[in-house]
Amino acid sequence: MQSRRAHLLGLGSLAAALPAARAAAAIAPRPVAPVASVLAPLKQAMATGRFVTYHPTAISLWYGKAARASDESILADLRTLRPWFDGIITYSALNGAERVPDIAARLGFRAVILGVWNPVDDRELANAISAWKRHPRLVAGLSLGNEIVLSRRGTWGDLAYALARVRAAAPGLALSTSEPFAQFLDDAEAHSTLAAMDFMTVNVHPIFESWFHSAKPANWADFVVHIANRLATNFPGPILVKETGVPSGPREAGYTSAMQRAFYREMAVQMAPSGTRAFAYFSAFDLPWHAFDAGPSGGRVHPEEAHWGFFTESRAPKPIIADLAPLPAKRL
Repeated sequence: MQSRRAHLLGLGSLAAALPAARAAAAIAPRPVAPVASVLAPLKQAMATGRFVTYHPTAISLWYGKAARASDESILADLRTLRPWFDGIITYSALNGAERVPDIAARLGFRAVILGVWNPVDDRELANAISAWKRHPRLVAGLSLGNEIVLSRRGTWGDLAYALARVRAAAPGLALSTSEPFAQFLDDAEAHSTLAAMDFMTVNVHPIFESWFHSAKPANWADFVVHIANRLATNFPGPILVKETGVPSGPREAGYTSAMQRAFYREMAVQMAPSGTRAFAYFSAFDLPWHAFDAGPSGGRVHPEEAHWGFFTESRAPKPIIADLAPLPAKRL
């Protein structure tokens, strides 16, 4: 679960940043290109590739200041990932992260879903759309925001407006937003946003369920599959589970590398990827700073949040990597 504390990124609420005339603005039409054409690259990557969520190791958030990632550090990150993954999902298009598609293209990645942390930040949106225009075959879609409704940084209406705004600026680009599954399923006000999305990027974390520690890995994976099936009754487009998994530690919090491996072994069996349903591996690298920056309101330390990675913060592989078959190299 990525950071939700907007003040660390210098962001206000989404609603406060939107124009006052939002409620009266007409929702922009769907892309000029047929939706099937817009979604074709994404669906192919979902069916035959392997996505991982990625936050550059060089971008940390401490004391309200975000570090900037250099091309060299992103290149080192992506070279580490490329033998095992050919799809990337990011969280922002600032602080150097906007360069991810350019570097991924050099290494032969098949698809990038580019995250936009603040959908009403003109600079971040311009970065994301420019990356798509430079690499239209690689950037398979944008995911606007992460857990904005959950963190109360904005409303469903704000997100629907943001989606329409980006669609008008970039017709032909597949669009989504990310929330935990309960927000999509249980909130009646989600319909406007669901209708505006081309694909869904959803967060489904069994570790936050009360029964998690008393259940088996097969139950953890079955929960994710069950939720994806329920989501499909409300949303007809492709569903990509962006965040799920089990952290590899710390042991005193009840998590181990063996549990992480067991979960993904079950997921590989129970949720075979297709063009309409797939899951991403969450996440690329451990983020030590994230233990202090994981809750909607901040203030509590969540040590497990530092251990989601398949690699450590120094890019050393964890045991789970041994379970993944290497992928064909392309232009490495």
